[in-house]
Amino acid sequence: MAPFEKSMEMMPFKQRKCLATRKHEVCSIRSKFPNKLPVIVERYIREKTLPLLDKTKFLVPYELTLGQFLCLLRNKIALDSSQALFLLVAEKSMSCMSSSMGEIYSHYSDADGFLYITYASQEMFGAPQPGDRPPR
Repeated sequence: MAPFEKSMEMMPFKQRKCLATRKHEVCSIRSKFPNKLPVIVERYIREKTLPLLDKTKFLVPYELTLGQFLCLLRNKIALDSSQALFLLVAEKSMSCMSSSMGEIYSHYSDADGFLYITYASQEMFGAPQPGDRPPR
């Protein structure tokens, strides 16, 4: 893989594709799979210990719980039982693990139609965001 391709792969999904392209993609997905939700799962930008997933797009049933989705991701990443995995929904919220993906999607889906989930090995609350300034 060329260096440019690898750097593009590391960019967040929203930065790789324009809003119109993402909206069109969601429309296409929803028409082909009306019983599934389009979800983007990406590693937290400052995460150093967890590997990248082999794919970022997932089609998830409405009734699947966030806890079940977490188990699916743990298996894809191949974590052992002693390793922690935290999910942050829409870059701002840790949701209840018993909530269905349909409920989470209805509350937190992006304007483009995707639900964005970030994973990390440590809690991300209080972590400075890319545009944040340190306190004075």
